Amino acid sequence: MKSLVDNARSFTAHVADRAEEFSALEAGQSPEVLFITCSDSRVVPSLITGARPGELFELRTAGNIVPEYSSEHPSAETATIEYAVRVLGVRDVVVCGHSHCGAVNALVSGGDLSELPAVQGWLEHAAARPEITTPHTPDVAEAVQLHTVAQLERLHTHPCIVEGVAEGTLQVHAWYYEVHTGSAKACGPDGKTFLPL
Repeated sequence: MKSLVDNARSFTAHVADRAEEFSALEAGQSPEVLFITCSDSRVVPSLITGARPGELFELRTAGNIVPEYSSEHPSAETATIEYAVRVLGVRDVVVCGHSHCGAVNALVSGGDLSELPAVQGWLEHAAARPEITTPHTPDVAEAVQLHTVAQLERLHTHPCIVEGVAEGTLQVHAWYYEVHTGSAKACGPDGKTFLPL
């Protein structure tokens, strides 16, 4: 914690150098992208994208899970997606999975989560267990990519996403980030193959 406090103090001390940039944020936010990714501390959206303050609206969940839309049981994730699209007017939504994902590994391996009932319950909201065709690897790359595409499909249960895509004002994307190399890939037009950005 000490290093974080030290960095926060250093950041605050140098804000004057960027006073104009920060004062512009007082007027509100107008991010271009809703970036949905995992809560994993190794995934840092602004580092991956180079985004400045105000450019990304982030939604972070264990396993970058997008729950199916339900007007009867709205979730924080659903509210975030709806607000980003309908109020902030984001033009793109990125669902970004990552290598070495513990949530996806749990889905693939079917590990015992009885000691983590909240995690187990959350993963039950995930798409079906990814049906991998290659041997299970530590980076769970194939499983994560399949899972990410499945979460992108779940976005299409949200009315605001369906409307935005149909009107041509919104595009959705599936990305895959390798924590051990720092490289990012995007799902290609075939909806299966991830290619370097």
